[in-house]
Amino acid sequence: MAESDRNPFRFVCFIVSVALNIIFIANLCISRKALSWSARAAAEAEAVASISCSGHGRAFLDGMIEYGKPVCECNACYGGPDCSQLLPNCVADADSGDPLFLEPFWMKNSGRSTVVIPGWHRMSYDYSDNSYISQELEKNIRNLHAITKNAVTDGRYIVFGAGATQLLNAAVYALSMNMSSPAKVVAEKPFYPVYKEQTEFFKAKQFEFHGDASLLRNGTSKTTENVIEFVASPNNPDGNLKKAVLEGPSVKTIHDYAYYWPHYTAIPAPADEDLMIFTMSKLTGHAGADSAFAWLKCTKEEDSNCYKVLHQEANILGREGSSFDAENHYVRLSLVKRADEFNLLLDRLEELVSKEEQNQTTRSS
Repeated sequence: MAESDRNPFRFVCFIVSVALNIIFIANLCISRKALSWSARAAAEAEAVASISCSGHGRAFLDGMIEYGKPVCECNACYGGPDCSQLLPNCVADADSGDPLFLEPFWMKNSGRSTVVIPGWHRMSYDYSDNSYISQELEKNIRNLHAITKNAVTDGRYIVFGAGATQLLNAAVYALSMNMSSPAKVVAEKPFYPVYKEQTEFFKAKQFEFHGDASLLRNGTSKTTENVIEFVASPNNPDGNLKKAVLEGPSVKTIHDYAYYWPHYTAIPAPADEDLMIFTMSKLTGHAGADSAFAWLKCTKEEDSNCYKVLHQEANILGREGSSFDAENHYVRLSLVKRADEFNLLLDRLEELVSKEEQNQTTRSS
């Protein structure tokens, strides 16, 4: 075929290509119109997220409203309409800590992490397969543990709860049901105070809290008593990787792996226990309270209450060692809040150390 004969063919191909692109763009525009309700929802969310709070606060769609508009909710120790005012003599609150240190990560990945949920989403009690648990969610949870290599999920049932706290007591109740006599619920100290508080609050005929697990050892780890032992690893408050203290035919163990994630601790091996409790809140930072901590000890003999020393001398609020069934020479400080709170805590600790060094210099001279 001659060159002059091919030119009309090329022209026809070009026209067809242009026409197909126009059709594609038109269909894309039509489909976008069909998503108008979600576009409005996204626009509202972005408008609120863009409200300036001086980097020391956030505005939320479900937050406080003034004159019909969301307003800034300031970080601790900041105030004013745009959270730009640093409040004087503000206490460095390191008692319990929302894991807000992960907030910058989610903001950086806002496009990939944002979910729009329509009002009619999953209104039924169950799924189409008559289950109460999303099979897709369960599959992804198993995949997550396989990727992080922090737990063996093969051959295990996955039970969901409204937070790990709910599951802790549900496990105590379930394990005590088949015991011949009331179970002694224990944990090696220092232990997470909720173990004691919740067990005593829901006290039933089947179980009762009995304090430090090591008191039941009697020179050996074996016991014939009906026992349910809590084992947190990493432990709250001291962060140590722990194993069960007790063993025996009537001993049941609840392994609390709330902090057994790679961004909190090294993972020496996948957890492979009969009953393991994990929580998404510690993985993603979407929690109510508690997360990684400093377990601080005041070594001076006269500093018998480290909590009071920090509060009175440095305006730092921690949690007393006695809350964890430990001595009050210890205090727990939360390290997982926003950068503002963490930096304030560091400043107060530096001031306390500097003051102590000056006192030592004065005494020596």
